[in-house]
Amino acid sequence: GWYYLSTILDDYSRFIVHWELCQSMKAEDVERSIEQAISKAGLVKKSKPRLLSDNGACYIASELKEYLNSKQIKAIHGRPHHPQTQGKIERYHRSMKNVVKLNYYCPDELKEAIHQFVHYYNHHRYHESLNNVTPADVYYGRQEEILKRRELIKQKTIRQRRQEYLQQKMLAIF
Repeated sequence: GWYYLSTILDDYSRFIVHWELCQSMKAEDVERSIEQAISKAGLVKKSKPRLLSDNGACYIASELKEYLNSKQIKAIHGRPHHPQTQGKIERYHRSMKNVVKLNYYCPDELKEAIHQFVHYYNHHRYHESLNNVTPADVYYGRQEEILKRRELIKQKTIRQRRQEYLQQKMLAIF
């Protein structure tokens, strides 16, 4: 049978908060995915999350609109036939499809392959647009610490190279 991949991505960090395979793509499937993402993210009432989605039938359904209103989540829909609006999630799905071959006979094998890719993507794939840190580093607030540590290492390396250069230059004179 067919399965649909429902993915919730944090727009700022590109961190995959939640994903699941669904046998259909109805409003209740989206609601379940959002509920799981809210739970995993630990969102509190003070935060004002937004859902950016395309204009698929499940995303414009009145059932989903009522659910989002009850959770105080603002729905933002991209322009029709304009996938660039959802560029980050589209790029993630393309990367995932290039790695995870989607022709499995058993859904559990597919789920395991996606699970492994999401773990790699969140914790081991460095993003140039995130200053070469992982989505998990940004999502969990470790980005600044990592960048400061890199800068210290860079400065130390420059001093060492300068010192070695000067020593070799002095040896060449004698």
